Parts: sequence; structure tokens; C-alpha cells
Amino acid sequence: MAFLGSLVNKFKQGLEKTRAALVGGAQGLRNLLTGRRLDEALIDDLERSLLRADVGVKTTTSLIESIRAEFRSGAITTGDQVIDFVKARLRDLWPAQDRALLGAPAGSRPTVVLVTGVNGVGKTTSIAKLCQLLRSQGKSVLLGACDTFRAGAVRQLEIWAERLNVEVVKGAQGGDPAAVAFDACSAALARGVDVLILDTAGRLHTQDPLMRQLTKIRSVVAKQIPGAPHETLLVLDATSGQNALRQAEEFQKSAGVTGIFLSKLDGTAKGGIVIAIKDATSIPVKFVGLGETPEDVQAFDPGVFVEALFAE
Repeated sequence: MAFLGSLVNKFKQGLEKTRAALVGGAQGLRNLLTGRRLDEALIDDLERSLLRADVGVKTTTSLIESIRAEFRSGAITTGDQVIDFVKARLRDLWPAQDRALLGAPAGSRPTVVLVTGVNGVGKTTSIAKLCQLLRSQGKSVLLGACDTFRAGAVRQLEIWAERLNVEVVKGAQGGDPAAVAFDACSAALARGVDVLILDTAGRLHTQDPLMRQLTKIRSVVAKQIPGAPHETLLVLDATSGQNALRQAEEFQKSAGVTGIFLSKLDGTAKGGIVIAIKDATSIPVKFVGLGETPEDVQAFDPGVFVEALFAE
């Protein structure tokens, strides 16, 4: 119970801006609903509050329709009951789903994690956080700097690697990213590391040459290590709101994404984007960034997220 409580507190701190906007404050749900009789006007106000937090049109519509039905049947009559109802419905949104990092078959290594996303989402910092998390679990990690296009990208990854005491396989600026991926796989196999994380160039789904390059990297990796990449993580910036939602939808179609790392969740008042992503795509959110340091990362747990979101 103490461990669960610490997780809730960690999420609570990271969701401070979202909690203030959605639950606390003058326009938050508690002030809106507590001690009030439910009526149609209040339900309309609730709908606007959910949309402001980027909970998403689909989820908001479903919640509001359910609340109206419960209200009209007499099952819910007060605003206080609405808060418990919303919490329960949000928890029920997520089906039972494996949110663990996908790995190599038992007895074999390395696990290869391919990381993608557009520029500016915090991709390199998220890799550092994932690296720190894996090392805290006793795993050895090697990084592959396959973003050879953006000036300074390799050096940025190297700086984090130096801080975390892990090695980086790199190539020449402007070189072939797939060649770097090949060398990184060879090094990972030779050194017997547990996890190889490959950083790739920031790209939009509309940038065909870069998307083709990503396909090439995946092909090279699969030839070197059968079944790899075992996990393809898409890094999304929580502060970008609906843009993150669109990126999730498009990358699901084109990049073989198996999980989402939602960065900068602590920096937005619209943390409801986690819920909107769930409604728009089947890709599970696996990790969330909740601060600036490498330690500020948490595996995503829907129940903990909802509890922290509504915590006082």
C-alpha cells in the first residue's frame, strides 16, 4: 500500500497543472460540482471543463451522455456523485493491457528499442529517462545514435550518456542512419548488453524520405537480431495537446509503433490528452515523463493516473 501511495504521489506532483485546471481552482470540477444539485446546466458546464483539459471529444461525449442518462433516471442527483462516477468511468476506459516494455525472447538478448517522434517532443531526454529506468532495474544499456541528420543530435545523446555512464555507438554527421543501427546491433551482440536503444531522426509522417529511412533501419535491425526491434516507442509531447493525438494516429499507420512515451506531462494543464490518445488509438501509453531529471519517469498505470488526477 505504501508503494502504491508513493506512485500516486509521484503522479499527483507531475499532474499538478492538469489537476489544478480539471479538478481544483475556480473552474475545476470540485468547485463546479461539490455541494450542488445536478441539473442540465451543470452537466453542460462539466462538459466544457472536460474539453478544456483535452480529455477529447469522444471520451467527453461518452461521459456526458452517461451522466445525462443517470441523471434523468434519478440514479445521480448531486454533483458530488458525478465526481465518483467520472473517476469510475475513466478507470474503466482502459482494458487489461500489457504495458511492460516488450523484450527479446527469454534467454536471448539484446532487447532492441527503437525510438521515434517529431523534433522538439523531448525524444533524447525521454531516451535518457528510459535508460536510467532500465539501469535502476539492473540492466545494461547501449545507445545507438541513428539521428545523423540534425546538427548536434549525436552530441546531445552523448552528453546524456556521459551523465548516465553508458556507451554510445555513433557515425558521421549526415551519414547513413541504417549503418549506425547495424554497428550498434553488432556492438550490442558482441558486448552481451541487455538493452539496445536506437535514437532516430525526428520526422513527420508526411516526410517520405525519413519514413523510408526508418523502414530501412527496422529492416537492418531485423536481419542482425531476429525479431527486433522488439519495441518501437513513439515519443509525444503532452504539452502539444491535440497535435500529439494526431501524431499518434498517423505514426500508428506508418511506423509500426508498439508503445508511447508521453513526455512533459508535468508541463501541461491538459494532461487529459492521455485519455484522448487511448480513445484515438490502440497504442498503449507505457511511460510518462513527470519532470526534468532522468529519474522523473514512471511506467504508466491507468488506475494510478486517475486516482492522482482527482486527488485533493
